[in-house]
Amino acid sequence: MDGPLLVLDRAAGTPIGVQLVEGVRRGILGGVLRAGDPMPSTRALAAELGVSRSAVVAAYEQLAGEGYREMRQGAPTRVAQLARDGDGPGLATSADRIARAVAPGASAQNSPRWETSAPRIDLRPGRPSTARLDLRAWRAAWRHAAALDVSNDSPPRFGVPRLRAEIADHLRQARGVVCSADDIVVTAGTSEAVSLVAAALRNAAADRPSTVAVEHPGYPTARRIIEHRGVRTTAVPVDRDGISIEHLHRMSRPADAVMVTPSHQYPLGGRLPVAARLGLLDWARDVDALVIEDDYDSEFRHLGPPMPALASLDAEGRVVLLGSFSKVLTPALRLGYLVLPANPALRAAIADLRDAEQCPVAGVAQEAAAALLASGAVRRHIAVTSRDYAHRRRLVQAALGELPGARLSGLDGGLHAVIEFDAAGTSDAVVARLADAGIAVARLAEYSVVPGDEREGIVFGYANPSDTLLAEALTRMHEAVLDAAAGTR
Repeated sequence: MDGPLLVLDRAAGTPIGVQLVEGVRRGILGGVLRAGDPMPSTRALAAELGVSRSAVVAAYEQLAGEGYREMRQGAPTRVAQLARDGDGPGLATSADRIARAVAPGASAQNSPRWETSAPRIDLRPGRPSTARLDLRAWRAAWRHAAALDVSNDSPPRFGVPRLRAEIADHLRQARGVVCSADDIVVTAGTSEAVSLVAAALRNAAADRPSTVAVEHPGYPTARRIIEHRGVRTTAVPVDRDGISIEHLHRMSRPADAVMVTPSHQYPLGGRLPVAARLGLLDWARDVDALVIEDDYDSEFRHLGPPMPALASLDAEGRVVLLGSFSKVLTPALRLGYLVLPANPALRAAIADLRDAEQCPVAGVAQEAAAALLASGAVRRHIAVTSRDYAHRRRLVQAALGELPGARLSGLDGGLHAVIEFDAAGTSDAVVARLADAGIAVARLAEYSVVPGDEREGIVFGYANPSDTLLAEALTRMHEAVLDAAAGTR
């Protein structure tokens, strides 16, 4: 690894660690480094290249997270086996992989493969990468929780005090939201948080149906949960930045609340400017409405500085902030939270609901999450995965940035992207072609709130698959879009 593979340019603006990662990755994908080849120790490579060991350690960690580096207890570090199912031993070159990916007759069936089994490459949105999770800190947190005295009671109605304090501290550092443990309600993910707020709205207006304005297109699960709680929803269109404040003002009957994803509009990816955020708060004040802020994807910004949370701009107690650790860590944790504003009526309504419906998050899980947050592992994980996601975003842009009759968007932040199509029927053609290859994506039409006003497009995540699987999926996606465009001419 001391040959031309790792030529470092110390005068370049690119950090040494990034150059190391790119050099090794280039060597593996090009076939210069093969599966099973030993990799030098971090100390040896740092000395040989004349760079800091910390730069090599960081590079090796990223390569391990991307699936290029294999580590085994008591054995030297080696290049990982990246061959796909059906490949022979050894590592295929990138040209070989692409040739096999687009070979005629590769499809074995016409129906989506995951109807009977899991997709081979799952690009449906909402799946973060767990490859870089600090397992030592994760296991230590659960050991700590398991060592505590076993309680003979249910968890407190708003959650374990230590976890609520750690979430408040996390929000202060990560989002600039000043709150205390008393403001936090622990929930079983975002879904239960939405359900609690919807039920509180329903109970507060027992003499008439409550209405929540929702983004169109928007988060379908939240809409179903709100309606399941007996609250009506009404669609508000979004533009390239997010929800239309002008449309809210034009509503003949103001909604009791509006649910928004201002940090990374789901699914289109817009980011609500500060002026629009202030305008939304003005609207809420004028019509005496609540703003439900789903702080979706706020931790992962790839372009531009982070925007202030609506909750940090709220001076009148109208914004209830929803968040979760599903995209930050793993959806398997099912851990979310509400940040309640200084709104006595809302707090009382949530307390009444928690008295009737106890906190569903197990106390031991809450204690483990508190220990994990206190260790700093969550903040470190966000920093590491942010770099990984930024790299994969660049892969998406390079592969799909220029396609006929299509527009790539949603990449300013988060873990997913959107391709919108000009021609009707393109979405079905592309999804079917990808399904034949065992690749799962979502139709943009699935996020529509208004029947008959569906958009042509697909939504796909890029955080979870390895680089090699993502590269194959992007190649197939590129081919599928080109074929669909040729068929509409």
